[in-house]
Amino acid sequence: MDRAGAADAAAMPTPRQAVLAAAAAHLDSGSFARDLARRVAWPTESQNPAAGPVLQAYLDDELAPTLAALGFACRSHANPVPGGGPLMIARRIEDAALPTVLMYGHGDVVRGQDKAWTRGQGPWQLAAEGPRLYGRGTADNKGQHSINIAALAQVLAARQAEGRGLGFNITWLFEMSEETGSPGLAAFCAEHRSELAGDVLIASDGPRYRSDRATVFLGSRGMANFTLSLNLREGAHHSGNWGGLLRNPGVVLAHAIACLVDSRGVIQVPALRPPPVPANVRAALAGLQFGGDPGDPAVDTDWGEPGLTPAERVIAWNTLEVLAMRTGNPDFPVNAIPPTAQAHLHMRFVPGTDIAHLASHVQAHLAAHGITDVQVQAGEVMAATRLDPGSPWVRWCLASIEHSTGSAPVLLPNLGGSLPNDVFADILGLPTVWVPHSYAGCCQHAPDEHLLAPVAREALQIMAGLFWDLGAGSTPATAATATISDTPASSPATHAD
Repeated sequence: MDRAGAADAAAMPTPRQAVLAAAAAHLDSGSFARDLARRVAWPTESQNPAAGPVLQAYLDDELAPTLAALGFACRSHANPVPGGGPLMIARRIEDAALPTVLMYGHGDVVRGQDKAWTRGQGPWQLAAEGPRLYGRGTADNKGQHSINIAALAQVLAARQAEGRGLGFNITWLFEMSEETGSPGLAAFCAEHRSELAGDVLIASDGPRYRSDRATVFLGSRGMANFTLSLNLREGAHHSGNWGGLLRNPGVVLAHAIACLVDSRGVIQVPALRPPPVPANVRAALAGLQFGGDPGDPAVDTDWGEPGLTPAERVIAWNTLEVLAMRTGNPDFPVNAIPPTAQAHLHMRFVPGTDIAHLASHVQAHLAAHGITDVQVQAGEVMAATRLDPGSPWVRWCLASIEHSTGSAPVLLPNLGGSLPNDVFADILGLPTVWVPHSYAGCCQHAPDEHLLAPVAREALQIMAGLFWDLGAGSTPATAATATISDTPASSPATHAD
């Protein structure tokens, strides 16, 4: 080969590089936006009791045909909990001996809040303004699972052009009730454990650490809601005639809250404080600075647990928040002592917290401080999970993403928010790796929700790289030491399902 031929050969992209380029071109060509626009147009509001038919149609008429074209066998199921949205399992099994990846996504969204949108063209029409793609579900979660489906399609096309299959098996689980707390998901996964079995969960939801930094997280803080209420008497009484004679429930409840969390946000209930931050979690968070994206609020550096960095406080520690409090009528206050007071509180917590006894811990702590008549009612709970950052699957995914982007991704031991990750980690027994494609300023759950096109473009390449590497024959499921290579698997795979 002459020098010109050698130079041309050196300049030719590897198959892996070519599939990453195809994934980026999928966004640049407008194809990704067309697919996302079609999905955004489905008003899949799981908080709307009348949305049942559209929740089912999103699975059967939108996702199932798309996945069937990629060789998936799709089947939708009724939710085992009455009133819960439907679920769908889609499977593409090439060979039982190959690694199997479980993917997850949710097609339901929060209410559209149509009249409150100030950008784009409302919740149900995708609208591009600069780098932002506006529409309900663009960030949570239609945009994220659309990225993953599109990236898989690019990899499958490239492998089939070589006369090969993917080189791994993939199962996709979609639910339509995530925005109402995932009712029925745990029972469904327990019932369909064999269909959902795999080697690893790789899924996408939630925000990146920052919009310009690829991110991996390994679980989520748990969430628990509870209510404090105090009912002292029937009816309000004139404050001039009765002030100083009647206990004020608002004052008592304010002191009850202060007994639980101090004026700087430090939890005062010993039983609700977490264990010390593990050394490997502290190491993973070292140097991370939260906030700084346009639209982010300024971080209050003197708030929360002393001795922790802001990153440790939001990722590796417990927080107790007051969500709402009411006594009397704040809209039309009168000079009277109200009869009742109520507050809704909320915890985010890490593994190792005794959240199962939340109500009794709070009641006992209040009683120890002389507050005995405030009633505590525990509400919704979502468990906390965290995969060991030293897991081989974590190292493998980080290496794949760095190979695709040229930079090491940020590793968060867990998300500060909450996801139903306990279903996958505890019920299905899977290592769980999340690769989010949104960012904290996306207006998730609010008017003007949007996806950043540059983030989506990079995410398409990241996921294409992960899917390519999963089929390259060297993963924690197939080898003691995983490496990332441009070389495809050594033998073609046959698709059968």
